[in-house]
Amino acid sequence: MDFHGFYTGQIFDAYEWMGAHYTEKETTFRTFAPQAKNVELLLAGKMIPMKKAYNGQFYEAVVENVPLGAEYEYRIYSGMGAVDHCDPYGFFMQKRPQHKSIVQCLDDYKFGDSCWMKKRSAMKNKPLNIYELHAGSFRKPGGEADAWYTYDQLGELLIPYMKENGYNYVEFLPLCEHPSDESWGYQTTGYFAPTSRYGTPQQLKKLIDMLHKNDIGAILDFVPVHFAMDEYGLSKYDGAALYEYPSNDVGMSEWGSCNFMHSRGEVRSFLQSSANFWLSEFHFDGLRMDAISRIIFWQGDERRGVNGNALDFVKTMNSRLKEMNPGCMLIAEDSTSFPNITHGIKEGGLGFDYKWDLGWMHDTLSLFELPPEKRPENYHKLTFSMMYFGDENYLLPLSHDEVVHEKGTIVNKIFGTPEEKLSQAKALYMYMAVHPGKKLSFMGNELGHLREWSEKRELDFYLLDDDLHRQFNEYMKKLNKLYLENAPLYEYDYESIGFRWADCDQQEKMIYAIERKSRHKKMLAVFNLGSEYQSGYKLELEGVKAIKLLLNSNSESFGGNAAADDFFSLENGMFTAELAPYSSALFELEQ
Repeated sequence: MDFHGFYTGQIFDAYEWMGAHYTEKETTFRTFAPQAKNVELLLAGKMIPMKKAYNGQFYEAVVENVPLGAEYEYRIYSGMGAVDHCDPYGFFMQKRPQHKSIVQCLDDYKFGDSCWMKKRSAMKNKPLNIYELHAGSFRKPGGEADAWYTYDQLGELLIPYMKENGYNYVEFLPLCEHPSDESWGYQTTGYFAPTSRYGTPQQLKKLIDMLHKNDIGAILDFVPVHFAMDEYGLSKYDGAALYEYPSNDVGMSEWGSCNFMHSRGEVRSFLQSSANFWLSEFHFDGLRMDAISRIIFWQGDERRGVNGNALDFVKTMNSRLKEMNPGCMLIAEDSTSFPNITHGIKEGGLGFDYKWDLGWMHDTLSLFELPPEKRPENYHKLTFSMMYFGDENYLLPLSHDEVVHEKGTIVNKIFGTPEEKLSQAKALYMYMAVHPGKKLSFMGNELGHLREWSEKRELDFYLLDDDLHRQFNEYMKKLNKLYLENAPLYEYDYESIGFRWADCDQQEKMIYAIERKSRHKKMLAVFNLGSEYQSGYKLELEGVKAIKLLLNSNSESFGGNAAADDFFSLENGMFTAELAPYSSALFELEQ
């Protein structure tokens, strides 16, 4: 290991030296505990002394004939006494509530996805429709709360489902080992260990391999801001603050976890190595980085000022990850207005490929929550996003955060009767599809889920036994596939030529029209988000010779009341339509 690079926060491969490294003859255990008085290895019920290595801040033990799967931990002696810790660089751990590390071999799975790895990209001018997934609650064997499919079993279920429903990337909520199911993985104890809830590291690699062989990309939710406080983890690892800040003023997060001290080179090397580990060793195609606002500003509070050391860490990490993992994508979950999140490092940016557009999400949902009589005064909630959209490469999220903590599901947020909610949800998702920016939707949204998500239950697939939800799901399948197959909906996402408001001046009627274009094609989407039927709506389409309907949300086949799709016409460039309440329609334009 490059020790100077380790201490100065420049390396991305610390895991290749640290942790437990297995061979048939012997296994080498190493840990970093600079403030410890002594460290012992607890292995198979034995206490094995560890020798100081390098400059005395590292501890090492070489043990012969250690079997794969052997459980171990480190007993660290300090002024606080003796505390047993799992290995910060351990590659596997016991299933909770047990927490010992487990000896693994990193090289015993051979990927067969070379074709995918060569062609993958950050998808800037391509369709990116992400299915956000909690691996433990998509499906559950027998419906049992504490039962899970293994990673590869999940792949057998997930791959055909994603293909059928029109998603081409899956984003997994954190899969690093974590003690509490209720944290969903956001409070981590094993930054190099895939959670044992769903199987072994080899099974996770097989899942990613399966996805790639079916042309589905995989993104991992990564948590570089804070970690779990459990005493066997990183907290006060060597008897004092090592990975965290020594002061609770900045050391404790709002989630009751410890904040990483990003000014320490050793911490930077740890996090950078973890990020690179998932991209290189497991072939994940990207990382969605959680709570970036807490990296930009101290405690996420703009009034406390910019955390310059943490920003330097992100810039270094992002630039090197992109160099080391060609075609990977880096996504920031950031709620601030801090500039240049998705600009290049050399241009003064942070080097992310995409930023979640949480403003778009809040504005959109807040409009659909309103009763129809209050919508006209809030008409421009749906147009405001295009005032700032050119500032960053935005991704449009309707994520897990919007369907938990008594917020209601997406459908249940919408005003109206059950039938009206589903009608408007179809219009909402069409608006999302035609709005510039890549797409992310949490699992269950495609079903018109009515129950808030819980990690303890599988999705309510029984909803498909109801005609309205089955028809809603068929609509979502059609809409998603139209998005994937039509270049105007993605090719110029981040160029002004790709988008035009064809009509955003119908405040009282709540009508909108959006035009999207690619090099070879144009498309038009028309929306009536009011409760009144709008007869004889007209829109001039200059130079358009013919118009073809691609999708009508009010079609009977999707639960609407239109028996036929003859509600529009085009004569001499003038488009005329009869717009049903709470409806939307997508057209292809011929010039």
